[in-house]
This record gives sequence, structure tokens and C-alpha cells, in this order.
Amino acid sequence: MGKIPSPFVSVIVPVYNDPARLKTCLQALEEQTYPKDGYEVIVVDNGSDESIEPVVAHFPQAKAAYEAHPGSYAARNTGIAGAKGDVLAFTDSDCIPASNWIESGVAVLLRVPNCGIIGGQLVPSFEKPEHPTAIELYEVIMYYCQERFVNGVKFSVTANLFTFKHIFEHVGNFKSTLKSGGDREWGQRVAPFGYQFMCAGEVVEITGVIIGAFAFFDRKRHETSVFPGKTVPLNPYSAARLVFRDTLDLFERGFRTFLALRTNETGMVQGSQPECPKNQQFPEYSELCRKSGPPAISLSERW
Repeated sequence: MGKIPSPFVSVIVPVYNDPARLKTCLQALEEQTYPKDGYEVIVVDNGSDESIEPVVAHFPQAKAAYEAHPGSYAARNTGIAGAKGDVLAFTDSDCIPASNWIESGVAVLLRVPNCGIIGGQLVPSFEKPEHPTAIELYEVIMYYCQERFVNGVKFSVTANLFTFKHIFEHVGNFKSTLKSGGDREWGQRVAPFGYQFMCAGEVVEITGVIIGAFAFFDRKRHETSVFPGKTVPLNPYSAARLVFRDTLDLFERGFRTFLALRTNETGMVQGSQPECPKNQQFPEYSELCRKSGPPAISLSERW
């Protein structure tokens, strides 16, 4: 049996005024175990004060693009338009992908029948790991629960998302007018078509995301989910309302989980693994899956 062909992958990274962490992200993407001729990294500048091209120029796998319309989802759409890959992988400039991130993400994506979205694990880092702040803990609880997002709500945060380009051709791109929540809105457009969602254990480590109260409230002020179809006014009062809403939601989920555990009706499948399917687009992977076994699947918004 000859060498199994690997699909070409386009990694899309939006960035706004974050050159230092972008450099760290691109270094990690440069050192991937996936074949060098099998992927590209598209860095989309979303109107940074200074050009990102001098940073991107240091990394052979990367190329720069530009999107003037404010918003990370508009930037991601620009990356999608210029992508050459059949597989699209999304991460952010403040992320450090594991060295086998692309390889592992593609393997799971190809092994799952009729796969639409693979959401990888998110591992946040704290400024002071021994003393995380209340805001940092809030962020972890509310925004880094990939398992709950993928298996329950049916979306993956774009800090660690794998999919096929033809999925976008089928359901459309991200809603570029959204400043936050576009990953959730897009995922819930994918779900009705019967595509499979999987939360995998591969890691994208998040670094430096939580940088204090000012950045936290700045992001909260840009969320758009308080009133459907309306943008939240940019003031601290609206941000506080969002925090209060999220806190109530958190307590409600905790109470429902408690009741489910008490009645043993969580509905979770313990220790189950998917069958090795025949992949219509890349049939060679069926044989690989048969030999190595099905992928380990964990059952468990930022910018």
C-alpha cells in the first residue's frame, strides 16, 4: 500500500494589533508535523495600527491578507475566500497550537462519517497560574467549555475548529456583521443538514487571552446576543448586564446537571467509540482507521 495522500489544509488566523503573540502562534504553526507542502497559513489583518506583513514575512508557511471591515468573522471570511485547502482550520493569534495540531485534527476530521465540525480542546493560561483572578475563572467557565459547545450547543469556538471548505459552500460563510457569537451562529446553520459534530482531545493552548478587567469588559461590550438582531450599546452598564445574564445561565446549568446526576439521566454514553467509517472523499483513510482504530473522542467567544 502506497503513501496515504494528505488533504491540503488552509489555516486561517485573524489578527488585530497583536504582533507579539501572532509571532508565537506562527512559530508554532511553522513547526507542525504535517507535511510542509500540505498546508498554508493565512493571516488576515483586520485593520491593525501597524502592518503585520513584517511579522508574517519571517514564516515561510504563512502569507498575509487584509480585511478592512471591522470584526474577526469578516476577517475569517476573507481567509476562506483565499484558501486553497479542502480542509480549513481556524485558530487565533493568541493561541499556541500543539506541534501535531494539524495532523491530529485532519485525522479525526477524515475518520468521522459525514463530518461537519471538529472542535479541539482549549487550555487557557493565567497571568498568575497560582492565583487566577475572578475574571479569569469566569472566562474559563463561560468561554472554554468546548465539550459543552460542540456536543450540546452544536458549534465550536474558532480558536480551535476544523472543517471542510465545502461546508461553507453549502451553508454559507460566517455572518460578517457579528462582532461576537459568529461561530455559534454558523455552527447552528451547519447542524440542521445532518453533519456530525465531534469534540476531540487535541490541544490548542491559549496564552495571554485574559489580561485584566479592561480587556474583559471591552469584549463584553461588543457582544451582540442580549437582544436578537441588535448590537449592545458600548457602555459598561450593558457589559454588566451580559455578565449577570451569563452568571444566571451558569447557575441554571449547574442546577440542571445536579438534578440529572441525582436521577441518573445525563444521557451521556460512557466509553463509547465510533465505528471506522468509509470516507467517500479520502477512501484510503478507511484502511488506516481499520488498522489504528477509531479516534479517541472526548465526550465530555471570544474575539
